[in-house]
Amino acid sequence: MKRVPLYAAALGFIVFAGFPFYWMFITAFKQNRDLYVGAFDTRHVPWIFNDPPTLEHVRLLFGQTDFLRWVANTLLVIVAVVIITVALAVPAGYSLARLVGRWGGRLGMGIFFTYLIPPTLLFIPFSRVIALLGLQNSLGALILVYPTITVPFCTWLVMGFVRSVPWDIEEQAMIDGYSRLAVIIRIAPRLILPGILTVVVFTFTLVMQEFVYALTFISSVDRMTVSLGVPIALVRGDVYHWGSLMAAALFTSIPLAILYNLFIDRFIQGFTMGAVKG
Repeated sequence: MKRVPLYAAALGFIVFAGFPFYWMFITAFKQNRDLYVGAFDTRHVPWIFNDPPTLEHVRLLFGQTDFLRWVANTLLVIVAVVIITVALAVPAGYSLARLVGRWGGRLGMGIFFTYLIPPTLLFIPFSRVIALLGLQNSLGALILVYPTITVPFCTWLVMGFVRSVPWDIEEQAMIDGYSRLAVIIRIAPRLILPGILTVVVFTFTLVMQEFVYALTFISSVDRMTVSLGVPIALVRGDVYHWGSLMAAALFTSIPLAILYNLFIDRFIQGFTMGAVKG
């Protein structure tokens, strides 16, 4: 009986977290009559299928839009931005965390403050840079711009993970014969693996949902990302294709949910505790 409040609270959080997915699901497969006409009927129950489900909205999404192309463009940008972010943020965060004195923390906070600048202030100067580089209306513009958001925050994030790693582990590796460079390349990444995974997931999430820069730099439909193409194609004037919009949201949010659930343990697991005791 003592666990009843705990389970009740957990059930409440599960319902709160799962309801958006349920709402996207039933909206994506409801008939238009069930979505719109039934809303004015007092006997209509919005939480269930009052009419048989339909694939009409899914056909509209995949057959009359370039949804699959947008997904491919998004994945291409994600892979490129993740590689750039990890290659820059992990060495920078490690170096700043191991920098002796106060300058490491100060430089880290200075880098983090650049992340706080809103995109609405930066897309104008970025537009000038993109024009000078000849990257207008190309995915290269997004690959160039997105790391300016991900690298500062991820550098500050990696600094926290590196500082949680005792210096004794790296000293022990050097005593065992590893050079300083070998420790940085072979030992340190294993110790801060949860931080690297967090960097990957943060970058993945940001690229999936970013809209302002994509709207600014991409104009061709075949080069859009999911976050830009879906609302532009499915919101036509004052007509909202809610079923197809929810289907697109459902198909893009499920991979994010799976990704978070697969690596949630790695985010909170302390790899270094056992290494110090051993």
